[in-house]
Amino acid sequence: MNENTIAAIKELLYKMADDLLIIGHRNSEWTGLGPILEEDISFSSMAQDKIGQAQTLYNLLHELGEQEPDTIAFMRNANLFHNAQFVELPNNDYDFSLMRHFLYDHADQLRFEMLAHCRYEPLAKVARKVKGELKYHVFHGNIWVVKLGSANEMSHNKMQAALNLAWNYALGMFEEGPFEELLKSEAIFEGEKSLQEKWLANITPILLKAGLSIPEPKTWKPVLGGRKCEHTAHLAPLVEEMSEVFRYDPTANW
Repeated sequence: MNENTIAAIKELLYKMADDLLIIGHRNSEWTGLGPILEEDISFSSMAQDKIGQAQTLYNLLHELGEQEPDTIAFMRNANLFHNAQFVELPNNDYDFSLMRHFLYDHADQLRFEMLAHCRYEPLAKVARKVKGELKYHVFHGNIWVVKLGSANEMSHNKMQAALNLAWNYALGMFEEGPFEELLKSEAIFEGEKSLQEKWLANITPILLKAGLSIPEPKTWKPVLGGRKCEHTAHLAPLVEEMSEVFRYDPTANW
């Protein structure tokens, strides 16, 4: 691979891994606080999966010449993260966290399904494994969005409000990077536009089943900037909390 292709793969890996690490940390914040025990366990389990998946992608970055996974994850400041702003937003109520989980995991599963055919075999191998793990996450989100969206008027209204709040942030997941055309021409990734189209096709029937309405297209204003390391005020304290123990003594063996 030439230098441009390597740079393109690194950019792709960074945004994927950073998304997973940050939403994994957000999901972990429900541990001990879930609305019911089943959900407490589910969000904790999914958080563990996502942080493990992030580590796998950081390992690929290390193989491409970047620093060790723990250093990448815990020694960067917030302004060096490439995650979408969507995943860094506070959990707020359970309805927002659930809607974010639903919208994010559909996109994430589709991304890994697309990458399972990637010409860069180390990433394709990881994608073939991870896309299987994500089936449970997607299944979980589907069940609860339909259940709560169609339960009663109050539940429906809360889920619709969560969808409305999340929508433009969710569209920011598909922000195109500087290597978009190169990734497509090198048969590494089909592109963010293609991913967004597949995502919309996947989530629309489930939201309809839940009785929820996607905002009108004329109101869509994707919240961009996260891929360029532009973030909300919520990310810095999250990163500080997440990395506190490692930064205390990076050389320690645990």
